Amino acid sequence: MQNRIIIYLSIGTNIGERLLNIEKARGLISNQLGVVRSVSSTYETGAWGYISDNRYYNNCLSLSTSLSPQDLLSEIKSIEMSMGRVRNSDGYSDRIIDIDLLFYGSEVIDIPGLKVPHPRLGERKFVLVPLLEIAPDLVHPQFQLTIREMAEQCKDNSDISPV
Repeated sequence: MQNRIIIYLSIGTNIGERLLNIEKARGLISNQLGVVRSVSSTYETGAWGYISDNRYYNNCLSLSTSLSPQDLLSEIKSIEMSMGRVRNSDGYSDRIIDIDLLFYGSEVIDIPGLKVPHPRLGERKFVLVPLLEIAPDLVHPQFQLTIREMAEQCKDNSDISPV
């Protein structure tokens, strides 16, 4: 049996039936990526990094997987595409689904197209609040801070509320 590693993902959506989008993504993740270990509550937030009238639903989950980081990224993109995600090169935009790899065990990965831990997770309350729920003592391998400490230090003052 292949070695399994614990990973953390963030899921977000602000187009269509947001709660159904989150649930569908979680089902596909469970079927294609590994065994889901924990799932946070879902939170509603405004757009981050751009202006939109469409509010986001976000949550985080952990799972154990035997996929390599590159295979994991490929499967994540496949799930997003199967759900109708359209990537545009203009930066942030409304999306039916967005799945980000936050942590891959305690590994630090910096290759073209994949940086783990996610480089902006410490700036984003919409990631830190749900992650705090399922992994408060998880230590960021570069900053040597727990998720709790990162959440306390986060300067993001955007609104966030449980769904």
